[in-house]
Amino acid sequence: MTPAGYALVTGGTSGIGLATARGLSDAGWRVAICGRRGDLVENLSATHGFVGLTCDVTDAESVAVMFASLKATFGRLDLVFNNAGRFAPARSFGDIEVDTWREMVDTNLNGAFYVAREAFRMMRHQQPQGGRIINNGSISAYVPRPQAASYTATKHAITGLTKAISLDGRAHNIACGQIDIGNAATDMTSHMNAGSLQANGTLAPEPTFDVAHVVDAVRYMAGLPLSANVQFMTVMATTMPYIGRG
Repeated sequence: MTPAGYALVTGGTSGIGLATARGLSDAGWRVAICGRRGDLVENLSATHGFVGLTCDVTDAESVAVMFASLKATFGRLDLVFNNAGRFAPARSFGDIEVDTWREMVDTNLNGAFYVAREAFRMMRHQQPQGGRIINNGSISAYVPRPQAASYTATKHAITGLTKAISLDGRAHNIACGQIDIGNAATDMTSHMNAGSLQANGTLAPEPTFDVAHVVDAVRYMAGLPLSANVQFMTVMATTMPYIGRG
């Protein structure tokens, strides 16, 4: 059976990444996932039929090796969900440690750049030419949370990265869009039920929504012909404090 296409999901061993990898596979895509923990990547790949690749996205050489493996395995790449990322501990701006700042930039921004750059190169040179890159932004790409400057800065930067890839990709039939996700129910957001810091200094529980709706959104974006693109899409819990945050 001919697959719908060949896809890579970074940060594919948990949360949104794993759910999306499963959803794409169910929709007929041949899916590769990557993560830093080789044992977890191997176990998930064996269970779900993914191609498993161990990769540290903060290391440009590790990313290049991963894409060489992808090329050898798939022969081409039609879709990348550029999803790997992390949160930082809540800190007032003046108390953010330099090491924390660097770790966030290395993962959320540099990692996204390394992956997108290798994908761009592969899509530019393959035949038929082209492909799609979907960057995982955030509500924080537009409006910050309190005490989250390092995360906010990297996610604002992802928006610029998305726009730049979209512009440069036109000549090579490469589409690039961004999905901005607010409070999807995963292990990373489980603490929100107990209360999150609000702009007025209070703690308040925040609503979440089923991660299946994120998967549906990515599948819609991925299923478009390369002549069409969702440039930015926001998927969020309807009553979360985003519109009117602060």
